[in-house]
Amino acid sequence: MAIFSPGFQGRRRSATGLLPPGQYETNGFPVLSAGPTPRVPLDTWRFAITTESGQQHGWSWDEFRALPTAKPTVDIHCVTKWSKFGTSWEGVSLDTLLDGVETSAAHVLVHSYGGYTTNLPLADLRGGKAWLVHTFDGKPLTPEHGGPVRLLVPHLYFWKSAKWVKRLDLLVTDQKGFWERAGYHNYGDPWREQRYDGD
Repeated sequence: MAIFSPGFQGRRRSATGLLPPGQYETNGFPVLSAGPTPRVPLDTWRFAITTESGQQHGWSWDEFRALPTAKPTVDIHCVTKWSKFGTSWEGVSLDTLLDGVETSAAHVLVHSYGGYTTNLPLADLRGGKAWLVHTFDGKPLTPEHGGPVRLLVPHLYFWKSAKWVKRLDLLVTDQKGFWERAGYHNYGDPWREQRYDGD
């Protein structure tokens, strides 16, 4: 069951070209989740990338925090039609995490603490398009917004930016995630309004 924060509202932008079709701007940051919020202690947190051959690359919290960081400022767009402009994050580029990972995979299945999954093409995580973020607006990412670490893929609808991320499985064949199996679009491009299967 989805959990929504009450009382968030936004206003439409007109003739700016900044909003994808069907979206409105919000100044808040609505909290939407597909279940309870996991609370992951940093001393047990671990992130891994598993290749199609079963090889695993893993990082503890201290190892992850020792990696070079980036500070992207991006617009985000939720499938429930809100958009938030100029959000500021800090985290590790997926390019950094995938450096040295040998794979011929074309797909990724993202796994989160709590059991959530979502799928993406591997190409959408490369080329400076995606990060694992631990900081929002200069402060540690709260559990409600996916902390300690969430995936950030701002060019796709925000359900693809999985909260509480713990593992990426690199796959030769695409495998749908939680919302994709429930009828959401397999890719989720907000500029093409790919909200649901068939859009």
